[in-house]
Amino acid sequence: MAGPESDHAQRELRFRSLYQANYLPVQAYAVNRLGQADDVPDVVAEVFTTAWRRLSAIPPSPGDRFWLYGTARRIIARRHRSASRLHNLLGRLAAERYPRQALAPTGDPAQDHLLAAVSELKSSQREALLLVHWEELSYAEAAEALGCSVNAIGIRVHKAKAHLRELPAARIPAAGPVHATIQSNGVKDGS
Repeated sequence: MAGPESDHAQRELRFRSLYQANYLPVQAYAVNRLGQADDVPDVVAEVFTTAWRRLSAIPPSPGDRFWLYGTARRIIARRHRSASRLHNLLGRLAAERYPRQALAPTGDPAQDHLLAAVSELKSSQREALLLVHWEELSYAEAAEALGCSVNAIGIRVHKAKAHLRELPAARIPAAGPVHATIQSNGVKDGS
């Protein structure tokens, strides 16, 4: 007969496994969205706090990582909205001049130009593009993380690429692929 102590121990074991397998990818996801901002540890902590509270709602691997990415995306979006409201309230910035959060610089001028161009994309297109090409998720996995259809991901990625082709900053040839500042544990999507 399984008692409350056994249930709690199983819950702790599942969370520990989830945390160990996904901490670095979630941290890299946050760094890719926020740069080397002071908010990264707070976002990661909030993602795993939410995971602990909603542990029974998290699907088994590999869906757990997509669930965590979706949670991180919502937390970052909420932080951006809060910051925007604060800035508007204090009158520091006009709404049209509020800067978009830039991706972490790489030190390579060509790649930094590309990252600047990516940060100018619409947020939905940027997020889809980064999930598919930076986080190496399949369209189906990205759709699960963003809570939309696979077709919507395809359209967003296509529009993002078309927009990048039109930007002068994106026409500078890159020396190599753009990589996250903090690498994940090397798990590849395989798609």
